[in-house]
Amino acid sequence: MIYNNVILKARDSGNIETLKRLLTAQAEASLTEQGCERFEVYHSESEPEVFILVEWWATQKDLDAHRSAPHFVNRYLPEVVPLVERNPHPSQRLV
Repeated sequence: MIYNNVILKARDSGNIETLKRLLTAQAEASLTEQGCERFEVYHSESEPEVFILVEWWATQKDLDAHRSAPHFVNRYLPEVVPLVERNPHPSQRLV
């Protein structure tokens, strides 16, 4: 299993509602992909500019395919990434 967590921080608090909509759509599309075991989007209550993506992929090949999927290339990269500071955290699950 591949665990990928991404911390996103809105560059402008005026984009929070747009990011909620875009990230929700991204999660819904990603969950239909082969190998996507989990794709959750969290919005921080203590820091409203912060979003956390929790992704579980069956294999690295599935995660790589996700990164070339139309919704990633045509929505996430051009519409989400310019609005955020993005810090991916490939992770090892301990428990």
